[in-house]
Amino acid sequence: MKCYLAVLAVIFTGLAFAQDRPTLTAQPNTVFVGADGKFEANPDTALLQFAISAQENNSAAAYDRASKQAEQVRQILRSNGIEPKAAEIGYFSIQPVYDYRQPKPKLIAYRVDASVTLKLKDFAKIAPITQQLADTDITGNQSIQYTLEDMDAAKTKAVEDAYRRARASADAVARAGGRTLGELSYASVDTFENVRPMPMARPMAVAAERVNIPAPTEEFSPQTVNVTAHVNAMFTLK
Repeated sequence: MKCYLAVLAVIFTGLAFAQDRPTLTAQPNTVFVGADGKFEANPDTALLQFAISAQENNSAAAYDRASKQAEQVRQILRSNGIEPKAAEIGYFSIQPVYDYRQPKPKLIAYRVDASVTLKLKDFAKIAPITQQLADTDITGNQSIQYTLEDMDAAKTKAVEDAYRRARASADAVARAGGRTLGELSYASVDTFENVRPMPMARPMAVAAERVNIPAPTEEFSPQTVNVTAHVNAMFTLK
């Protein structure tokens, strides 16, 4: 779906540039050009994801153990200046665990699983939180992904870059033909965001002498988010 200049352009996300190119009938005294533009933005949010798991002989014991682990997580968040309510529960489940090695499955335990997601704007808190979670040995499957929440501003920058390139190409064509570039009469825009996740394995708890050793992510920069745009534009020729 394309829109005309009267309503500017609708920005589409997740579309490859090669798709859905406009088909226009050639107009007299016009030049039609297409150009790609890009903008590289620094991520503004880190998504820390981890799991809380507990297994005991009965459901009540498994639930109580998971509750104690969750309280430890809340204490870690508070110690880093973060309200526990900032963390979001993705799912929570209590399910039986069976031993299938016998002809008849035997119930041997109950398992509680919960997934937690925490958004961090202050990247300096990532290393201490992940390490403290690892040291308490209450969570598993930690991962971090850097994202850009203010995506609209980055898209606008990419579109502006693409339009500048398109107009420069059209102007070159006009001058080569001894003409002058006129007004913009049509434009369409596609954008594509390339958010590159940066996985982080769960850190291992090690001996106390590692206190003065920098965290694995310290002094490294988060990967940038690339936003690209394609602009199709038609200009009149004077």
